[in-house]
Amino acid sequence: MKRLLRGVAVRRALAWLLGVYLGVALRTTRWTVQGEAHLAPFLAEGPLIVAVWHERLALMPALWLRARRRTEVRGRRVFLLVSRHRDGQLLGTILRRFGLGVVLGSSTRGAVAGLKGSLDRLAGGAVVGITPDGPQGPARVCAPGVAALAALAGAPVLPCAAQIGWRVTLRSWDRMVLPLPFGRGVVVCGPPIAVPRAGWQACLPAIGAALDAAAAEADRAVG
Repeated sequence: MKRLLRGVAVRRALAWLLGVYLGVALRTTRWTVQGEAHLAPFLAEGPLIVAVWHERLALMPALWLRARRRTEVRGRRVFLLVSRHRDGQLLGTILRRFGLGVVLGSSTRGAVAGLKGSLDRLAGGAVVGITPDGPQGPARVCAPGVAALAALAGAPVLPCAAQIGWRVTLRSWDRMVLPLPFGRGVVVCGPPIAVPRAGWQACLPAIGAALDAAAAEADRAVG
């Protein structure tokens, strides 16, 4: 199976199938958003970092599907930092189906290129999404990159999470959640976190705690 998945044609076909499935599942879900007041930086101009635990990544395009209905975000670009590994490239192909851009790089592969690419996007006023515990974990442990990026870019961090009532939980390192169609889901946005340029390391526990709180609230909301 691993040898088969190395094939370019197979990965492209898999990305197409997964993209179509996620599109159907997310668009047929009845979504609500909690913490819409915290979306002000998303709707305004200027750089913003959206952070989410890796386990909820497949659900987060729902936030963009909801947000882009607002006139304030027309023309707003959103990019996701993904690994240079073939799994990250597969994910990037799927995300492009939702109108999301991709920056290649992670804490394990292409860290410098990923940081520079993210800074360039943020300097242009874009939104950059990041999974602080990706791409390989440990689960729900913030790597320093999210706070370092926020400090260098002068961008707030918006902690987010999503959960869905009808779902499948994979037996992966992060216990990733995949949506089933025609369910009920919620996206939770916490208060934005400002990260100072000096002493940014001290903000890592606060970012992790905010992501845990958002995930717990999303779990409670769907029961």
